[in-house]
This record gives sequence, structure tokens and C-alpha cells, in this order.
Amino acid sequence: MLEINALTTELNSDSGLIRAVDALTLTIRQGETFALVGESGCGKSMTALSILRLLPDSGRVMAGSVDLDGTDIMQVPEARMRDYRGRRISIIFQEPSTSLNPVMTVGRQITEVIERHTAVRGEAALAKAVDWLKRVGIPEPERRVNDYPFQMSGGQKQRVMIAIALAAEPDVVIADEPTTALDVTIQAQILDLLKELQQSQKMAMLLITHDLAIVSQMAQRVALMYAGQVVEVAEAAEFFARPLHPYAVNLFDALPDESKRGRELASIAGSVPALNQTFVGCRFADRCADAMDRCRSQVPELGEFSSAHTVRCFLYDSTSVVHKPTHSRQADQQSAAESLAGATVLEVRDYKVWFPIRKGLFQRTVGHVKAVDGVSFSIAAGRTLALVGESGSGKTTVGKALLQLLRGKAQISGSALLSGQPLDHLNGSDLRQARQAVQIVFQDPFASLNPRMRVNEILEEGIASLHPEVTPLERRERVAGLLEKVGLTRGALARYPHEFSGGQRQRLAIARALAVEPKLIVADEPTSALDVSVQAQILNLLKQLQGEMGVAYLFITHNFGVVEYLAHDIAVMKNGQLLETGTAQAILHKPQHAYTKALLAAVPRLVKAA
Repeated sequence: MLEINALTTELNSDSGLIRAVDALTLTIRQGETFALVGESGCGKSMTALSILRLLPDSGRVMAGSVDLDGTDIMQVPEARMRDYRGRRISIIFQEPSTSLNPVMTVGRQITEVIERHTAVRGEAALAKAVDWLKRVGIPEPERRVNDYPFQMSGGQKQRVMIAIALAAEPDVVIADEPTTALDVTIQAQILDLLKELQQSQKMAMLLITHDLAIVSQMAQRVALMYAGQVVEVAEAAEFFARPLHPYAVNLFDALPDESKRGRELASIAGSVPALNQTFVGCRFADRCADAMDRCRSQVPELGEFSSAHTVRCFLYDSTSVVHKPTHSRQADQQSAAESLAGATVLEVRDYKVWFPIRKGLFQRTVGHVKAVDGVSFSIAAGRTLALVGESGSGKTTVGKALLQLLRGKAQISGSALLSGQPLDHLNGSDLRQARQAVQIVFQDPFASLNPRMRVNEILEEGIASLHPEVTPLERRERVAGLLEKVGLTRGALARYPHEFSGGQRQRLAIARALAVEPKLIVADEPTSALDVSVQAQILNLLKQLQGEMGVAYLFITHNFGVVEYLAHDIAVMKNGQLLETGTAQAILHKPQHAYTKALLAAVPRLVKAA
């Protein structure tokens, strides 16, 4: 259905010519799910944009062909290409906040695709849009079809993005992290929907993701990408049974789960190399524990290991001794002992956040949306409370309300005590003082980073505001050290947020929160945009800081692998209320509430053959 041959994409930048995709060759069969995995910045999303010819002005496809069912769409005129996009081949973008039109209702954005590419019009198109919203799990679709994107949560916006991409029932769908922002139950529903469409429409799918558990359940074949190149291609069962490339082995070691609790996750040192250089050896050599001399002087080719498995590595070259790469040296290192409960940092009792519903000419309040309706919990120093639940259940609202970011927008009652101080009653300098002790990492890093500020200004802003005693030189050294801790180089300090990938922007957001050395961090899906290697670095960092500084975390997430690895306690939330709370051991192994059991049943698990 889709045959990509020697696709090469280059981007002009201030640092020179960047070869984001280098001679990529893949074949995707009709009805097949082909997974493209790898770290953030490896060129996966740029591959997707190249296929659809949606590159930024600075980029262009330099060579190669993309054959879609017999037509090389690289040679099709742009006017005709619009007939292909949406109808023959469509894309689910990674960041729905920047992909949806903010001044159009979600229903209009779906009907636009339906009317452009099918014969359905008017009320029939609107009815079909409502049906798509229902199919992707939007509650009350008849009402929500008239909503604007800003009225929806991050997970709901991602569902709308999926509905838009599938509305015209295309032959090929490129899914760029399609379930990153979704909770596990909706993720399971979306994955089932994609499977159903593939069976009924014989739709091919290029699945770009960092979630190897989803890959193991969805994909028939897998390609591993690193620094613009494909380094391993295999049937999915073969890839999970016997990963060959050292990079693949390291990725499996970095996956968090309960079995690795209490020890440090394996992480790959360093970061993906800059692509504005001419490589003289293997691109992974500087990060590889198995690198040989020839790895730094010769470029390995993508060679055949078996009939269904190719790999770009000298370890499997006919002139080398074949052996399995060693696991990361960090894999078996024990981390600091499980932290014991210290003094209570945050005490929340009967907390309510109600948003007014206003109608009429004078905007009178006619009711309330009870986003948070009487939740109670506490977090001690050195402990992590995971707040889990479906999108729209009120988890993010809890975090924002605790940091006093919803004052004037909602009616807040109950008590929230930060080290004994009532947060809801603090103002002015007292509130500023409290914010030295509590910080937040937002779910959407693109929306939370100032696009007009360089990285050094973003990271130094909090220190300068909340810790004026720190000198400018000390600030610069602190932020440079933070960047290295979250897996970025000092060269990033002079760049703007738009110059980074989604995962890299999330690392910047985490570094900004850590910069003021808080006692409590509200982390709203902090690893959802990260690939598994960087996620391991971040989780190791969070655990290290917890051991060294006794920092407490309110960890809002839908990733149960992270919950199993990091959380000491779990609170399950639905419709603004806590349904079940307890220790991680109790909730994960002996859940009492039916909703908790349903959540755990929907978690994708890595199917790794022996």
C-alpha cells in the first residue's frame, strides 16, 4: 500500500543543514500496522511530515520516492495532493493543541473533512461527525460537537484529532503518538477502533510511538529509528523476542515496571547526536557499551540477520563475532532505599472546585460544573502520590487549584495546607514565598513555555524571581547543570522552544520546575511526551531528588508502568471524586472498586516472548 524508498529530508537551520531523515526505506502492506519507534529527535515525526509533504518552509525532500498504491506522491502537484491528504492518506498529529483550529468548533472541523472528501453534506455530515465523536469516546457527543477545542481536556482534544483523521476513512493513516495524551481506558478504546477500521477498510497504518507495550499489541512489523536512520527492522514477534541492536536492548531495559521498583532504571547516557554533521562511523557509537574501534571509523549498513530481521550493527557483520549486546551497566544498580514517610507536606481536606455555568445577556450563574467535588488526601515528604483516572475526571483541576491558578475562575472550598499554611488564603508576598516550595509541570509543554524566550531565560526566570539571592553566574551554572540532568546539552540554552521536539520541550518544562528546588512538585503527565529512554532518565532523576532532598510528588498520570515503578500511594479519581485510595501495593494487586479494576484491565502490557 505504501512503499518508501531512500527518502531523504533536509532542513535549513542557523546551525547548518540538518539531514533529519537519511535514505529511509520501508514498505507497509495493506491492512498492516507498521510501528516506527525511537527516541525523541530521531526523525520519526519528520518522516511522517515528509510522506505527506507537510514540511516547514525550511525543509524539503532531497531524494527518494513515496509510492502510495502505485502513485509516487512526491511527484504529484500540490493542488492534486490535497485530494490525497485526508482521503487516501491522513495523519494524527502528536500535539492536538497546536493542530486543531481554535476558532472553529470541533464539529465543523470534522465535517470539513467529510464534505471535502466524500459526497456527504449538511445535516448528514454533522450526524456523521457526531457519530465519530461517539466512536472515539467523547461523552455527550451531540452537545460537545458545538464546543471549541479550548473547552476540552488534553485527552479529549486528542480524540477529536483522531476523529478528524479517520472521518474520510483513508487507505493509510500515519498515527504520530496517537494515544500519548489519553488515559488507559480511552487508549484501549482507540486502539480497538483502529484495529476495527483496519479489518473493515483494510487500512494500512504507520504507527509512530515510544510505547513498546502498544507496539507489541498493535504492530505486525517494527522499524527502530536512530539519528535519522533506520537501525533495525523485524517482524514484531521477532523484535520483542530477540532485539539485536544495542539501542533496542537498552530501550527494553529502560521500561519502568514493578519488577524494577527500588532500583535505578537503565538509561542511555547522552542524547541523540546533532544531525548537522557528516558521520564517519556508527551514529550510536558514543552511547554504546559494545562499541568497537571500527564503529567509530566505518558506517555500518543495514544488513540481513535473518529472512525477517535486518540490523545496522557490526556486532552481526560476517567479519565479527555475533553476540547479544550487553545490557546497560546501570540496569542492576540499586537506587537509594525506599524513602520513609516524613512530615506531611500537603494536606487536602474536602476540596471542591466548582466552575460557574453562566447564561443570558447578563451572564448570570445558573449552575456549576463540579470538576472537583470533595477530595481528601495527604502527601508526606519523600513520598509520591499517583493520581490516576480517565481524562476529564478532574485530576489536572486538582493540581491547578492547589497552586492557586484558578482563583477568580472557579468557586473553591475546603482546605489545602502546604506545610501547615492554608494555600487558599495566601496573597502577595506570602503566596510568592509558598511558590518557592511548590511547582508544577504542565501536561502540554508547548503551551506552557514562552515562545519568545530562549531556554536560558525560561529556566533562569523562576530562580531570579523566587531566589533573588542567587547571583547571575550561579543561575547560569545551575540551569546548565539541570539541562544535562534531563538529557539536553548546554547548547540548548540559546535556542527557542519551537526548535525542540515534543519530548525535548517536556524535558525543559521539568528542568524549569526543578530549578527552584521545591518541596512539592505537581507533575501533570510529565513523561507522557517522552520516549522510554528519556523517561527512564527523568524517573531516575525524580527518584534521586526525592532521596536527596525529600521532595514530594503529586504525580498525575495514566501510565501505569510509571505508577508501578515510582508511586508509594495511589488515588483513583472519577467525575471529580476519589473512588479508592491506598498504598501502591494494595491498589495494584488488590483493587476494591470496580472502576479501579477496569482501569488496570485496560493497561497495555508488553508481550515479550521467551
